[in-house]
Amino acid sequence: MIDTSKIIIITEKALKQIKKIKSENRIPDSVPLRVSVKGGGCSGLMYDMSFDEMKKEGDSVLNYDGLDVLIDGKSLFYLTGTVLDFSDGLNGKGFTFTNPNATRTCGCGESFSV
Repeated sequence: MIDTSKIIIITEKALKQIKKIKSENRIPDSVPLRVSVKGGGCSGLMYDMSFDEMKKEGDSVLNYDGLDVLIDGKSLFYLTGTVLDFSDGLNGKGFTFTNPNATRTCGCGESFSV
């Protein structure tokens, strides 16, 4: 079993919002969330989240209070220690990533570089 506390931390608020989105879109509980890092954005790398039924070779499967999360090997390298949160305050609404590996982030918080 993988120690999820050292890979990515998903706050209770983010977890609640992810489950709400799944419910509102009638996505079965068995469908995991994929969190990944892709090339792009103004800082070179960007975060991506989607529901994905297909586990791929090399994926790590993590469980957070009944929610399975898939992270591919390359993304795991960039995401270790990251906190995934959800903000619904005055500065905007959405998921936020606090990544200790990022050496630079863009103003919108959706892209980074290491």
